[in-house]
Amino acid sequence: MKKSISFILLFFSLFSLQAQQKSWMLGHFLRPEAAKPIIAPLSTTTFVDPMTGKTVAWESMATFNPAAIARNGKVFVLYRAEEKLGEKEIGGHTSRIGLATSADGFAFEREPEPIFYPKEDNQKEFEWTGGTEDPRIIETKEGLYVLTYTQWNRDVPRLAVATAKDLQNWEKHGPIFKDWKDGKYHNTESKSGAIVTELKDGKLTAAKIDGKYWMYYGVPHIWLATSDDLIHWQPIENHEGNRVPVLSPRAGYFDSWLVEAGPPPVLTKDGIVVLYNAGNSQQVGVKNLGNRVYTGGQALFSATEPWKLLDRVEAPFIQPTLDFEKSGQYPEGTTFLEGLVYFEGKWLLYYGTADSMVGVVSAEGH
Repeated sequence: MKKSISFILLFFSLFSLQAQQKSWMLGHFLRPEAAKPIIAPLSTTTFVDPMTGKTVAWESMATFNPAAIARNGKVFVLYRAEEKLGEKEIGGHTSRIGLATSADGFAFEREPEPIFYPKEDNQKEFEWTGGTEDPRIIETKEGLYVLTYTQWNRDVPRLAVATAKDLQNWEKHGPIFKDWKDGKYHNTESKSGAIVTELKDGKLTAAKIDGKYWMYYGVPHIWLATSDDLIHWQPIENHEGNRVPVLSPRAGYFDSWLVEAGPPPVLTKDGIVVLYNAGNSQQVGVKNLGNRVYTGGQALFSATEPWKLLDRVEAPFIQPTLDFEKSGQYPEGTTFLEGLVYFEGKWLLYYGTADSMVGVVSAEGH
């Protein structure tokens, strides 16, 4: 029995190594030596919640699912935070977004108050009282920051967009599908908006393909949407007027339960590289990976036809292995990818761990 278990583990590790050797992939990503969370909960930071007027320890329970951007020689991470509520833990949280800054991409200093949160504004009906969740961020060539995030009003999670010039003062533009075709998808769950970028002059910026911006979004499948201005979006539909998934779960693989768009994809010479989050269903997926475990995959799409899948890894390139990646709010374990920057010749990939903390891995650029 021990021999067969060892063989299975060896086979799986070789399979993972083979998957990482696809020439088009980003990486090979490695953990820092003696890896530990780069952002963890704090009970000492407080602010006055506009919804209740009370002072809350806004990041005392969880700090996770980070977006990232490189700016002026520093890395900025925008992370989702939740306060500790005691008996009301399950389903009772409000999510807010905090900001952390680093000179090297690994050691961070944090703002004492959240920089993005539900308040008395024109998005109240979509953000109270669940909050603002799971950000992704990109920059335009003009220097405008575009944030996609999930609005949670405890009814329908909706993908929304906001813009800023300084990472601090955000203009909320609301749910991205609210006005499209009289709100056809407005009341349908949407989340995880990853806008395609490209690396130019050492910097990732929003990319145009065929004159439009493109966004991979959604869960448990990944769909596509396009925009002329990064604010108003149109879902890609077929001739029958239905959305068509461009990436779906696969029985027998690490992504057998669900797939979800990760950080902003990168347009490369090989095509569009999409890093995605993958959920495993042990019954129909990978037995020794665990049930509901979140790992990371990569897929390659055509640079001219962003809906056309060209290739896809057969094993995760990152998965929960460390204690802090497998404990916390989500004990099954997650390496939930949301932030990617190119910084000082390296790729830095930021991820949420077990819905509780933030980790980072890095890879040499090429």
